[in-house]
Order: sequence, then C-alpha cells, then structure tokens
Amino acid sequence: MSRRGHHKIGIALAGGGPLGAIWEIGALVALQDAMKGIDFVGCDVYVGVSSGGVLAAGLANGITPRDIHAMFIENETSADAFDPEILLKPAFAEYARRLASIPGLAIDAARHWMSDPFSKGFFASFQRLGRAIPTGIFDNVGFSAFLSRLLSVPGRTDDFRELPHRLFVVATDLDSGKAVPFGSPGWDHVPISRAVQASAALPGLFPPVDIDGRHYVDGALMKTLHASVALKEGAKLLICVNPLVPFNADLTHGEDDGWGERVSLIDRGLPAVMSQTFRAIIHSRMKVGMDRYRSEFPDADVLLFEPHQSDAEMFFANIFSYASRKRLAQHAYDRTLGDLRRRREHLEPILARHGVTLDDSLLDGRRHIIDARSPPLRRRRPIHPVTRDLDHALDRLDAVLKAKVPAE
Repeated sequence: MSRRGHHKIGIALAGGGPLGAIWEIGALVALQDAMKGIDFVGCDVYVGVSSGGVLAAGLANGITPRDIHAMFIENETSADAFDPEILLKPAFAEYARRLASIPGLAIDAARHWMSDPFSKGFFASFQRLGRAIPTGIFDNVGFSAFLSRLLSVPGRTDDFRELPHRLFVVATDLDSGKAVPFGSPGWDHVPISRAVQASAALPGLFPPVDIDGRHYVDGALMKTLHASVALKEGAKLLICVNPLVPFNADLTHGEDDGWGERVSLIDRGLPAVMSQTFRAIIHSRMKVGMDRYRSEFPDADVLLFEPHQSDAEMFFANIFSYASRKRLAQHAYDRTLGDLRRRREHLEPILARHGVTLDDSLLDGRRHIIDARSPPLRRRRPIHPVTRDLDHALDRLDAVLKAKVPAE
C-alpha cells in the first residue's frame, strides 16, 4: 500500500441472501476488471454483513472475485460448488426442541389460569405456548459447515487472527440489539464461518446462532452496510456494494418481468410484496447512513455500487436455477460496468487520489464475465503485501524470460 501514500482501501459488502450474493459477485468481478490499482484481495479492511460476509471472508482469504464466481456460479460440479438448496433444509433440531417444551408450557399455563380463573384470562394465561413456536424455519448449520470446509483448506483460514488483512463480519446481539463486529478484539476468537452463520441468521427464516452463550441474528437488523466499521479502521477509499434496492415498476415502461407479464408487484403475491417492503426499509436506512458518513469522515471517499431501481432482472431472478444464476451474475457484471461508464467523469478524480484508474478500453467495449484470459481457480495462501509485490515482480520477470527463450 505504500505506493498509495499509505491510503487504506476497504471493501464493505451488504447482505441480500443468495440473490444478493450472486449480484455482488458479478459486480465485484466488474469492479476488479475495471479498476486498475486496486487488488481486491489485497485491501486493508473488509466488512461483510449477512451474505456479504461470505464474500468478504473469501476476499480476505485471498480468493479473487473471479475465483469466487467460479466457485459459486460456474463450477457446479466442483467440490467447492455452492448449492443454494443447502439453505432450505428444515431446522429439525429447533422443531424438536420447541416441540419438547409444549407439555411443560401447557402445564404452567394451566396452573397460572387455574390459580385464579376469574381474574386471569384464559388466552392471556395460555399465550406462553407461543414460546413453543420455532424461531426459524430453515437450518443454516449446513452452510456454516460448507464455509468452514472452504476456508480450512491449505492457503486459507477460518481464523480472523491469521488473516493478513482486517476482516469484520457484523451480526446483531439478539438480547441487547447491539451490532457486534466479529473480527475485532474480544470477538476475533470466533471462527469466521460461525460469525458468517450468525450474521446471515435472518429472524424467522433461520434460528439465532449461539456464540459463547449469547444469541446472534442478521447483522442487517441494525445497519445495512456497517461501512463505519471500515471507516473507523482508517479506510480512505471504501468500495461499497449493496445488492438490494426497492423496485420501481414505473421506470420499466411497460416491460415484462421475465415471465411474459407486465411488471406489477401485487400480481406476484406476498413474496413480491414482502421483498419490496424489506428492500425499501433497508435502502432508506442505508441512504441516511451514507449521508452521515460524509459528515463524520470528510477525508474518506465512499463509493456505492448497487442495481438500478428499474432492474426487473434482479428483482424477479430465480436463484435456484443454475442458468438464472449465471445470467444474473453476467447481468450484474454488465450493469456495474455501465454504472462506471455513466459515472466515469465523477469517479476518475476521486479514484486518482488513491492511485486508482479506470480501464477505458474495458468500459468502452464489451466483455463477458467469463474471459479466456482469466486465471484458473487456485487456492492462494494469505501473504504479506511486500511478499505479494515481490511475487508479482517475479511473475513478470518469468514472463519476460519465457518470451525471450524460443520454444523447443
């Protein structure tokens, strides 16, 4: 980082479930391709929330955006491949625990009511049976195990303390309502995979995660990005990616939603209504946070990348279709490059302050997210920045020597 005058560079990734993660992967590949002077696996600080924590953990472990794309989008037959259906396994352990509590709760409720049936309402006494309702429908333990395996192979680590860069995965303490940045002192002993599981435990869908006797849920409950965590670490250029924005059907000009139907959220039922509600809440909150960062950290440049509100492809994507995952990642890649083109005049002087330039040839052309020149998937061992620079220099020297030696 010395070539940038010790300007710290950070990446903050918001959540959004599997859908948001796919969009973020495509966007990250586009940003890495287009921004020259930033090594997305060599930044100083990473912050991830919910599904963004998965990607932040990968980047901090030296897994490049293209390698992440290969693992999660392209490489469906690989041992590292991610199957979204792993998130749909019923939480049988939670069901069994809650079911076992029903007899005791029923007895307590009956005793409470019978102790004074004329002054204690029947329904008020038996409302404690609500404690038997499971706290989550699906079990995310399998995903935690998947991530643990992914980070435990040689060259990666599931330990915050062993990373060459700072990584923070933010979750919410259920009992206090406070945001907890795992990876900071006092919370860095927790395995990265466990922290991500907690950060992605969306209430109602996944049970809260028990860590050291405390229960944690989705980090997005308090803030969308938690970008301030990176800014407080001294990041002077912070690249933020938020995949979820409220959809504006009025901007689609009568286009269809991919199902051959005119875009109308009410026609798509409760899932679309709930998705729109959730997106609107977290996005409005994020906008407030972004405005606050400008006043609290005036010497830092915070750049946000997200889908356009008219993006029906993003809103109606089917994440469980392999073809849809590939198409959405390519879509995010194209849209992010388009965003860079539109904002080029504004972004260039900001990036220049940190020794970063935009690749005009890429922005003015068209390139598929899968490029023949992309390096094959590899497992990289986290190394010191000085060692990395030396390694790159040796690679360039090796290429020069090979070019001068005729093939046999």
